Amino acid sequence: MSKQYIDPKEIATKDLHQFIIGGIAPRPIAFVSTVDEYGRENLAPYSFFNAFSSNPPILVFSSNRKVSDNTTKDTLHNIEMTKEAVINVVNYPIVRQMALASVEFPRGISEFEKTGLSTEPSTVVKPPRVKESPMNFECRVKEIITLGDKGGAGHLIICEVVGIHIDSNVLTNGRIDPQKIDLMGRMGRMYYVRASGDAVMEIVQMVNAQPIGYDKLPGHIKRSDILTGNDIGILAAAECEIPVTSATPEDTQIEELHKMIKTSLTEGNVFEAIRLAFNGA
Repeated sequence: MSKQYIDPKEIATKDLHQFIIGGIAPRPIAFVSTVDEYGRENLAPYSFFNAFSSNPPILVFSSNRKVSDNTTKDTLHNIEMTKEAVINVVNYPIVRQMALASVEFPRGISEFEKTGLSTEPSTVVKPPRVKESPMNFECRVKEIITLGDKGGAGHLIICEVVGIHIDSNVLTNGRIDPQKIDLMGRMGRMYYVRASGDAVMEIVQMVNAQPIGYDKLPGHIKRSDILTGNDIGILAAAECEIPVTSATPEDTQIEELHKMIKTSLTEGNVFEAIRLAFNGA
């Protein structure tokens, strides 16, 4: 693996931006609805966004200065005036309408009208919710942190959630089902990812149990040309006692043994893979 070194100070902002959003991906999308001091609605997507605390419930997104002309966006102006917002999640059925809302319409023009999305009254705050979104977070803004005054600089908008609305159809046994909510994520350039179907995988790792660990795996496993990093990671993460005795396979047996281990892992038989790794066939 050959890596290129980039000094952020020696690269154009537009290029640095693309490296950042291309490498820090996929990112959740905050579809933020606000109102200005005159009550006019605004709706805009932001992918510099995530959850940062559950108690208190805190969501943070960044409204960046435009690289082209260093101006700020209507969302920032509205939040500075009202200190309120609704963060609506974006799923596949509304992703094209979300993309349309990213167009820079003149101030005062409603993106709800331009995109055809419907408003729905919020319970606590003044900005409306996006009716078609499967989940809405009503927020009061606790703080705005300005990160710079040049094009591309962000304004971190720290939001405390004061109310949540969720479509019961996306729940399974009281928890959000990724296949049902069908969320979208933002990547670099014009790319998005759909977080459902085969893109979703389950990785179970009990954080309170003591796994074997990479350091305790046999040397021939660590040096394998057949087992991938993920394969070795599964072995290292296994929660079982390390065999007291372990057999060292002959060099002529290693390739076939590692193929057997890989087959066991593919079939989900981790304990058989562990047995093979430590004791051989």
